[in-house]
Amino acid sequence: QIKNMVTQGAKVIIVVAEDGDSAATAVEDVAKKGVKVIAYDRLIKTPKIAAYVSFDNVDVGRNQAKGVLAVKNSGNFVLLGGSPTDNNAHLFRQGQMEVLNPLVKSGKIKVVADQWVENWDPANAKKLMENILTATGKKFDAVVASNDGTALGALEAMKTAGLAGKVPISGQDATEAGCNSIARGELTVTILKDTRKLTPLASELAVKLAKGEKNLGLSEFKLADLTGDNKKKGQVPCKFLKVFQVTKTNLKELVVDSGFQTYEGVYKDISNPPAK
Repeated sequence: QIKNMVTQGAKVIIVVAEDGDSAATAVEDVAKKGVKVIAYDRLIKTPKIAAYVSFDNVDVGRNQAKGVLAVKNSGNFVLLGGSPTDNNAHLFRQGQMEVLNPLVKSGKIKVVADQWVENWDPANAKKLMENILTATGKKFDAVVASNDGTALGALEAMKTAGLAGKVPISGQDATEAGCNSIARGELTVTILKDTRKLTPLASELAVKLAKGEKNLGLSEFKLADLTGDNKKKGQVPCKFLKVFQVTKTNLKELVVDSGFQTYEGVYKDISNPPAK
């Protein structure tokens, strides 16, 4: 697809890469022709990209772990990572473990299951959680899941086992379904990444690159640090937007009042919702 766009005359391309490794080869090929590629939200693993715009994904992971620890800071923990081919999933895990590792080392926390969810598919997360429930005899105290979809899939299995609302679980993306689950008291925490700010940022950057402007307001990061792979060489110009931890306490203020989700969607079928 990238090569097709170049054939049609594109000089700057914004790409959301499903697989950051496989997209790298195509980007390196078109970069030789002077075409600029912006990696949007998901990193393309080559220093030949012109820019990488996303959110602070390591901080997403930190906030997920902190949100769960605020409710349960000891015991048996389950980790549900995202799709193993998505670099963001590894950055979330990096942030999660920054927070959890000291507690694991001290013996306060024991990781009793650690799984990655292929394609971020909620159905896969549900199956994994069913297996974890069987393997652990339902004996775990918290779940650090990496987005709302996988958390809600896991929660389906946890509901059947009578654990929904009793065992804290994290999500991400502040989806309508995820926020509704927080309002119901099942999902504990989600992470708001205000995507309304990312699209204009990428568009403005594309225009500047097309004009050949040099002052882009980007910061250089080592590719090795962005990927957690020391074999990766070179640097990438980046811009990361801030993320916000959302719980039942600040749900309306951060998600509804900001217009990110609707009041009707977030509080659907909730008895005694907060006033509009």
